[in-house]
Formats: sequence, structure tokens, C-alpha cells
Amino acid sequence: MSNESAVDVTGTHDRRRWWGLAFIALGVAMIIVDATIVNVAVPTIIDELHITSTQAQWVQEAYTLVFASTLLVFGRLADRFGRRLLFLLGVAIFTASSVLAAMAPDGTALIAARVAQGIGGAMMLPTSLSLLNAGFRGKDRAIAFAIWGSTIGGTAALGPLLGGWLTTSYSWRWAFGINIPLGIAVAIGTLVFVRESKEGAVAGGADYLGALLSVVGFTGIVFGLIEGRNYGWWSLDKPFTFLKWTWTWSISPVLVAFAVGVAALALFVWLERRRHAAGLPVLLDLDLFRISSFRNGNVVALIVSLGEFGILFSLPLWFQNVRGFSAFETGAALLPLALGSFAASGFGAQLAQNRGAVFAVRLGIVLEIVGIVSLGLAISATRAWWPTLPALFVYGLGVGLATAQITGVVLVDVPVAKSGQGSGTQSTSRQIGSALGIAILGTVLFTALGANLDRQLEQVPSLSAQQRAAAVESVKVTAGAVIPELESNPVTQPIAQRAQVALSKASSLSAYVAAGFLGLGLLASFALHGRATGIAAPPKDERVEPAGEADVEVTSGP
Repeated sequence: MSNESAVDVTGTHDRRRWWGLAFIALGVAMIIVDATIVNVAVPTIIDELHITSTQAQWVQEAYTLVFASTLLVFGRLADRFGRRLLFLLGVAIFTASSVLAAMAPDGTALIAARVAQGIGGAMMLPTSLSLLNAGFRGKDRAIAFAIWGSTIGGTAALGPLLGGWLTTSYSWRWAFGINIPLGIAVAIGTLVFVRESKEGAVAGGADYLGALLSVVGFTGIVFGLIEGRNYGWWSLDKPFTFLKWTWTWSISPVLVAFAVGVAALALFVWLERRRHAAGLPVLLDLDLFRISSFRNGNVVALIVSLGEFGILFSLPLWFQNVRGFSAFETGAALLPLALGSFAASGFGAQLAQNRGAVFAVRLGIVLEIVGIVSLGLAISATRAWWPTLPALFVYGLGVGLATAQITGVVLVDVPVAKSGQGSGTQSTSRQIGSALGIAILGTVLFTALGANLDRQLEQVPSLSAQQRAAAVESVKVTAGAVIPELESNPVTQPIAQRAQVALSKASSLSAYVAAGFLGLGLLASFALHGRATGIAAPPKDERVEPAGEADVEVTSGP
């Protein structure tokens, strides 16, 4: 079958696909928003459910940990059993677990629901991308990738706004309850407008051990990156408790998690090579990394993600604890980032078509650097805050361009039959980069905050060394949340004022460090050659055969 006929079979000119894209994008928006929407609701959840600080931490992090650890597994399962099927199953699990989260009577039930949400989200994200990779061709694929990427960049900033509004005006339970009507709409729209696609006949058996090793490996690494600052990188800084189990060793669980994670991933690579050489099914075909666009594109995606989303950790802290914004006002202040990201989808596809996706990626990274450096210059405890708005918009433009077009670069030469593996790997790279960015920039932020505040408080002669140390520790432990309380008391106002200056300087420094990582990502992008547009014709060894009006199966063969 020729490429042209294959394109016709998949419905390249069928407008139903664009409706399908709209519902896929809505599903992606739902899972990305859920990663940030809970952050602003946590204080209210603590008060209402009477949960501990450890439980509150797991409410936020259980979703991210499970989500990042299982992306690769579900991407591969989607290739084998059907991409639309896995996407719909993910929507069902995510929606059902949102019901459980909204009705949670205590912290344990809420954490369990968040774990289930992470599983559903991990089914949806790589599968959404592989559905687009399988269902779109030519210029349409570039447009679809641009919309997908801008949805991720924009909705990451919408989470705090939506969460703040729902928590303030209604209840924190609606931060989860809103997923119920959205999930139903996504499921119906996907069933009606999205065609099924999957591999054809595959060898019997499944790579169960590879799946287990990948989950253990990524869980260990992501856990270490998230929790290193909290529990210590080498020795245990504070008690670690999960549910009713307490870590009793003096060595940090972070170090153990890293060791287990690295060992598991090393065994995973060894196992995948052995199984592939023996002709057995594998979770990840490592031959994909022989494709230069895939290999180098994943490296760029990881580095850029490190710089991109780390700043979203520190900026809300500055808005709320230095500028005195409410949770809703903080979300509104971040809105230009979302607007910029969505605006990029309007011209990003055409830019990639005319100048190549690699050019669009580099331009996006440059805009991100300009925006984030401008943020660093605008952050101040004494000057007006509004200069952060244009800086965030420029930054959002860059995120929209880079996120969308790097996806096209990574997948441009990946065979459609392996698009689930490719999508899962790309999504995992980005999640690892984001976790690494939060770990590094969080460490930079709090180390600089403590050092700056200690120097500032040396100028207060009435404070003893012990009082100064206690004040510094209080501000660091609460991530600055104690500053408004200190400011309300005339006795501690001098401490609050200096803490605002220290947090502002630390936030600026973290912005500059993020810009530095984006600079590394820009340099890494020069390993991406040519004028790739994110547009690929179906490989010659693949054909697309009709499987009914709503089903298309991708098979391999002559």
C-alpha cells in the first residue's frame, strides 16, 4: 500500500480527527492541571481532614511519583493492545479516582485516590501523543503537536488559578470533582471521534520483568529527586513516615532509593538487550536510540524541562509570601504564562513548516531564557510586581514553542507501530527533567534563602545567635509561609521585612539558574540537525488497514 493511500485510510482529510484532537487535548489538560491544582488547596485540606504534614506532602507527591514511574509501561501497552483503548481506560480510572478523592473522609483515602489518579494519568499522557502520531500526517501533524504541547505548557499555569478559585469559592473537593464532567466528556468524544490504532501481530509473551524493573527504577530516581531536600541526600535529616510505617535507619531513604533506582534501570537495559537479541517482546526497543532525532531530542527535552518547570515551584511562593497575594491572585498573576503558551500554538506549526521544527525549538528556548532572566530582574521585595507579567508572557511563548516542537523532533523518525514506546520515553524524559529541576532549583532556593536571611538578620542587634537561627529555620521550613504572620506582629516586623528581601533574592537566583539550564538545552539542541518539521510519512515497512469506521490498526510487514 502506498503512503498516499495509507494517509487516506487514516482519514487525513477527515474533519472528525480535529474534533478528536480537541477531546484528547482536553484529557491532557485535565491530567496536567491535576498535578498543580492541589497545591493551593492543601492548607484547606489539612484543616478539614486534620491530616499531618507528612500526609499533606504525600497528597501532593503521590500523584507525581506514580505518574512519572509508569509512563513507559503504559506507552508500550498502548502499542500492543490499542492506543485508544488504553487512553479510555486511563480516563475511566482517572475520573473514578477523582470521585474517590472528592469524597475522601481522611488523609489515607485521599492519598490512595491520588495514587490511582497517577496511574490513570500515566495511561493517558503518552497514549494521547501516540494517537496523534498515528492519526495525523504532513502539516496536520505539526499543528496537532503544537496544540498538544501548548496545552501542556498552558494548563500547568492554569492549575493554581483554578484550584484557588474552586477552593476559595466552593470547596477543595471541587478541585477533584471538576474532573468528573470533564472525564465523561473526554470519554464520549474519544469514542466518537478518535480511531483505534495499535501494532499488528506480535510475538507471544510479555516483558513483565522489564515492566517491573522500569517502574522500580523510575520510582527510585523520581522519589529521590522529589524528597532529597526534605529528608537529606546522605543522612536522615528528619523522620520519614509513609502511612503507618517509619524509616528507622540513620542513612537517608533518598540515597537508598537512588541506589535501587539506578541498579534497576541498569538491569532493565541489560534485560531489554538480551530479550531483543533473542527475538522476544521488549518493553522498550533500545534500537530507537540509534535514531539521532529520537536520542538527541530526548536529551534536549530532559534538559529544557529541568529549566522550564522548576521556576513554577519558586514563583508562587514569592507572590504569596512576599507580595501578599491570595492563592487565586497568584494563579491570576501566572495567567500570562498560559496565554503565551496558547498563543504559541497559533503560529508555532506554521513556523515549523517554514523554518523547521529545530529552528522553532531553538527560538522557543531563547524566548524562555529572555523571559526567565526578565523574571529574575523583576522579582523584588520593594519594586512593583507588574513587570513579571510581560516576562511571564514571553516565557510562555517560549514554553509553547519548545514543548510542542521538541515533541515533533523526537517522534519524526519513530515508526508509527512504536509510537507508544517513543511517546512514553519522551514523556518520561520530561518528567525526570521536571523532577530534577524542582530538586535542584528547590535546593538553590532554600539554600540561598537561609544564607541571605542569616546575613540580613545579623543587622538586627537585638536578636541572639540562637534566635536568628530559629527565625531562619522557621522561614525555610515553611517555605516563607510564616512571613505574613511575622509581618502582622510589630515585634517581628523587622524579621519579616528581611525575610521578604531574602526570599526575593533567592527567587531571582533560582530564575537565573533555571536560565542557565535552558542555555544548556539550547546548546544541546545543536545536536539536532536539518530542517525537521515534525512531519513524517509512514515508514515503508508499515501499512494502515481499515478495521471498521472507528478502528484503524497499524501493522508491521511488507
